[in-house]
This record gives sequence, structure tokens and C-alpha cells, in this order.
Amino acid sequence: MPIFDYTQFPRAGLLRRLASGVYDLLLAIAVYMVAGALGFAIFAIFAAMGLVDMSGSEHLIEVQQSSLLYSGLIYLWNLLWVAYFFVYFWNKSGQTLGMKAWRLRLQNTDGTLISKTTAIKRLVPTLLGLGNLWLIIDRTNKQSLQDKMTNTEVVLLSLAANRGRL
Repeated sequence: MPIFDYTQFPRAGLLRRLASGVYDLLLAIAVYMVAGALGFAIFAIFAAMGLVDMSGSEHLIEVQQSSLLYSGLIYLWNLLWVAYFFVYFWNKSGQTLGMKAWRLRLQNTDGTLISKTTAIKRLVPTLLGLGNLWLIIDRTNKQSLQDKMTNTEVVLLSLAANRGRL
């Protein structure tokens, strides 16, 4: 397998990033749904063990929906799994599945993979791709808001460099 100098690849533009984001959004929705099913199953187990007060409700979903605490915990659980999805792939290979499809790689500006801490720092400004809109303003550097905040970049890989990754 050839070794590539990842500092030599050009930074990715807005349209390619947004297209990759659509793919990743679909995957994030799937992760959210699976996490929701698992979270609700755990909630049901807790209810069966008597750890959840049913408050006279017949169905568990009524208990969850009527409680800010229970709803908040389940939604937080789901969002943490979606966050984990991105942090894991960004740290492991610099590519989510959507990024792989569009030949994009997230990396430090020196071409190395980002740390888990850096990945976590990227999450909020990356939310729904809104940080990428900065590319409309900063067309020459092709760095999104989250890139600037974390000293990272998203590059466009060659076909050869993208092959076999992930």
C-alpha cells in the first residue's frame, strides 16, 4: 500500500462537503434511531425492575413523554451516540462513510489524524453543517468555521489515496 503525503491534497470546497454531509446525515439518523430503540429498551427494563414510577400510566411511552427528566435522558443518550459516531470515525481514519464516498478526509493541517479531543471540539460548530457556510465568506482558504476553531482541514483525496481506507 503506497504512503501518501496528506499535506499535498487540496482543501475541499463547499458543495462536496455538503454532499458528504447529506450522506452522513442519513447515517446519523440511523444511529439516532438504533440508539433510541436501545435506550427505550433499557428504560423498559428499568420500569420492569420498578426503578421507573409509572404514576398510574398504562403505557411506558406515556411515562417517558410526560417526564422532562426521562425524555431528556433518552434524547441525551441518542445524541451522545451520534456524537460518538462522528468522533470515532474522525479519529480513527479521518473519514466518516459519507466523507469516504466523496473522497474527503478530516485531518490536522500537518496531515495527521485528529485527536478525540479535537473531534469533540468540532462537534458543535459542525452541527448540521452550518459551520461549512463560512466557506462562502472564506473561499480562498477553504476552511470552515470548525476548521478554523480546531486548526484542522478537510482535504479532497485522490482515488488512489481514498482506496482501502476506513
